[in-house]
Amino acid sequence: MFEPPPPPRAPAHRGAAATDGSAGSSSGVPGAGELLQLLRDGQPRTRAELARITGLARSTVSLRVDALLASGLLAPSGEAASTGGRPPTRFALNPQARLVVGADLGATHGHVALADLTGRPLREVAEHVDISAGPIAVLDWVVATIRRLLDEADRNAEDLIGIGIGLPGPVEHSSGRPMRPPIMPGWDGYDVPGHVRRHWDVPVLVDNDVNIMALGEHVTAHAALDHLLFVKVATGIGAGIISGRRLLRGAVGAAGDLGHVAAPHAPDVLCRCGNTGCLEAVASGQAIIKHLTTAGVPATTNSDVVALVRGGNITAAHAVRQAGRTIGEVVATCVSLLNPELVVIGGSIAQAGESLIAGVREVVYGRSLPLATAHLQIVPATTGAQAGVIGAATMVIQHALAADRVDEALTRSDRGGGPHAAVKAP
Repeated sequence: MFEPPPPPRAPAHRGAAATDGSAGSSSGVPGAGELLQLLRDGQPRTRAELARITGLARSTVSLRVDALLASGLLAPSGEAASTGGRPPTRFALNPQARLVVGADLGATHGHVALADLTGRPLREVAEHVDISAGPIAVLDWVVATIRRLLDEADRNAEDLIGIGIGLPGPVEHSSGRPMRPPIMPGWDGYDVPGHVRRHWDVPVLVDNDVNIMALGEHVTAHAALDHLLFVKVATGIGAGIISGRRLLRGAVGAAGDLGHVAAPHAPDVLCRCGNTGCLEAVASGQAIIKHLTTAGVPATTNSDVVALVRGGNITAAHAVRQAGRTIGEVVATCVSLLNPELVVIGGSIAQAGESLIAGVREVVYGRSLPLATAHLQIVPATTGAQAGVIGAATMVIQHALAADRVDEALTRSDRGGGPHAAVKAP
């Protein structure tokens, strides 16, 4: 069951509460946007409960609630027990108020989902898409698929508050442009947000596909944890890093690029990035396929590898286990540097079962310091193929429903922008 990420803690009351409905930023009194953060956990609350949690005056809370109700972001959600008189109404985030799009693009696949404001996919399409076809062909497919999903859901484009896209290569998150991606010819520096915004004037956020998978796995299955490392093993190898509940991207979006770390004790194998001995060159799905083919075991896709392991092929199981050991040597270093609470292994090769993860565990637990591994768990991903689209949608939701953006959008709505002006700030 998908759960939204926990909201920030309620701000402590500082000074006299505002009662005039202003945002109150100068006095430290939270505005409607901060009130919404409390209600993003899905737990309905009454005005009195919100006043007690925030320390605000009941009149201030009522003004904030009324503004959010008018925008549609908040909706009544049952009644609390009466203590005499009319039972008070509870309120909660209205997940259906707006829509977001999450798109996960891999080397050979495209997955697009229309999601609600909790990130839950409502409708989705997954097809074979070749990233090497170039940005125009691939992004035109994304645009056409979004139109198709909106039509199928019978929803208007005005309901859309943002689009999140994951790409299989380094991305400068601030601009949404791929940065010298090794498997994406023609994509370097391409204005991905600009291409999509020709069709919808909404925020378009772009990130590396492993980052959005890490975000999707975190909010879906491990929202209570502060520190998580997600490792994707598929056509390539990469990692997404959650530290202090925040996604770490690095200076230019290259954080977590495990696939092009030199693998210890690896043979001098040429990698598609131009270097030799990269982890991806010796332990990715493509490397395993090459090994099996050399050994006389027919395999041409990652799905073939998974089927062979599940079917009991000893050569395939041994190759995947050894790939896990090799990956574990690099992950052990990550564990020492980052000290995560959890390492999640995902990607298509991880679907082979315990062979890959057993190899990773074998080396990480043997090589890392006991202090770092005393409570460390290494587990398979639980979100499967939806991790990327959920993560991409969540990335947009976190951006669009941030407290300051909600307050700005509500102000624009009051000035005549209409209810759909809310949470549409770029």
